[in-house]
Amino acid sequence: MIRVDNGPEFLAQSLLDWGKANRVLISHIQPGRPTQNAFIERFNRTYRNEVLDLYLFRSLEEVRELTANWMTIYNEQRPHASLQGTPPCTYAPSPPQNPIYDLSA
Repeated sequence: MIRVDNGPEFLAQSLLDWGKANRVLISHIQPGRPTQNAFIERFNRTYRNEVLDLYLFRSLEEVRELTANWMTIYNEQRPHASLQGTPPCTYAPSPPQNPIYDLSA
């Protein structure tokens, strides 16, 4: 399943046909309810502000290269406040001490 908003690019019959041909359900959020797709809305804003709005691209390859560099920094180097100041690739919540399901203690 792919969850999308109601923008014109996601309402096109060709997308619906592609989903049907590839057995992918296209699920639309309710109109005017971007919070139903909050994670991607947040990502889209960050990507737009930090990559798309900063460059005039000469080729699709240039977009791909800048995006790959940005993703590396975003996931491997940049601290995220929501992850206690660590990058996503190094963040792993510590397991609880003596959890109920741990029968070895």
